Amino acid sequence: MPKIRWLMVALCCVANMINYIDRANLAVAAPILQREFHFSAGAMGLLLSGFFWTYSFMQLPYGWFADKVGARLSLSIAVVWWSIFTGVTAFARSFAGLFGCRLLLGAGEAGAYPSCAKAAMSWFPRRERAIAASIFDSGSRIGAAIALPLCAWLIGAFGWRTSFIVTGALGLVWVVVWLLVYREPQDHPAVSAQELAALRAAQVDPHATADAAKISWLSLFRYRTIWGLMIGFFSLNFVIYFFVTWFPTYLMQVRGFSLMQMGTLGFLPAAVSVPCEWLGGWTSDTLHRRGWSLTAARKVCLVGGMLTSTVITLSVFVSDAYVALACFALAYSGLTFAAANVWSLPSDVAPTPGHVASISGIQNCASNLAGIVTTTFTGFMLMVTSGSFIIPLAVAGGFCVLGALVYLFVVGEIAPLRAT
Repeated sequence: MPKIRWLMVALCCVANMINYIDRANLAVAAPILQREFHFSAGAMGLLLSGFFWTYSFMQLPYGWFADKVGARLSLSIAVVWWSIFTGVTAFARSFAGLFGCRLLLGAGEAGAYPSCAKAAMSWFPRRERAIAASIFDSGSRIGAAIALPLCAWLIGAFGWRTSFIVTGALGLVWVVVWLLVYREPQDHPAVSAQELAALRAAQVDPHATADAAKISWLSLFRYRTIWGLMIGFFSLNFVIYFFVTWFPTYLMQVRGFSLMQMGTLGFLPAAVSVPCEWLGGWTSDTLHRRGWSLTAARKVCLVGGMLTSTVITLSVFVSDAYVALACFALAYSGLTFAAANVWSLPSDVAPTPGHVASISGIQNCASNLAGIVTTTFTGFMLMVTSGSFIIPLAVAGGFCVLGALVYLFVVGEIAPLRAT
């Protein structure tokens, strides 16, 4: 296999890292914004949800677009777009201005995951799809971990507006590197003819059928497996997005963390989750190489990770802040262990390479509707329960169980979809 494939997926990892820093900086700044603009918890929840409206629905056209033009162009456009509107957020002076910037940010960030899935499919053999997915998806965990200390420091030292300008500039630097380095395997000068032939041979799926190209984008919604991917990922992201949006507020308001403590201790769940995601990808690929069916290898990791993450509910019943933090870390790790396999599934079930980004966009659209539900539901419950997180975290544990059941029983055989 071409060794440079690891550099390609590492660049995708960095793109997702910047993606999550740019979307999470509002969550870090949320307590400061609430005081400065006198936002209620409900208004803050609506503001945090704004990103997800455009992010969710733009997954659908962007997945189709990435399949048509390739990862190099689609990811470049996405990162430039969202970097600009991250920086523009610093100049907002009202709720409407902030909300508009979040809508435009989400529209750009929608291109990240379909493009990364497309790149990983192009560069990796079938036996390494889960570990490749775990690497590019772990960028989001690294970004979530970095966002807390980085944005907390920038806000504390220079103010919240500087935080948005600095984090927005990161993406523009990344785009220059991406355009200089990334090419498709057949176009890259570092890939020999022998390596390209070996890669293409290792990407052939014996279950693929000759009429698979007849499956249109719209007809994908006729398959039970596609709906399973959508509902399962929605359940997983319902919990993930609590960490991305309300977790910093929880630490400060419920556990009494200062801004600096949030920056130093609050990043631990995301930091611990990164190696757990790599472990999830490695475990799944290893089980498959050792003779397990692809269905069994993927589902063991998906279901096991989702059930482990139910410990998030226990965090509200422990009095010690550090024990609660440990529960959050274990829950986040279980989610990312499963997520490595979630992002290998589009390549696993795609009837042709031209369907990979489209399926990625479809499942990610559904999953990010959870961001809207999580942020607004949590904000509303905080209003009606005088700031209690008990109900939101109990509901999060329930979604972990639902996700495990969906991946086990609704998602069918992990194999290329067949034309019907």
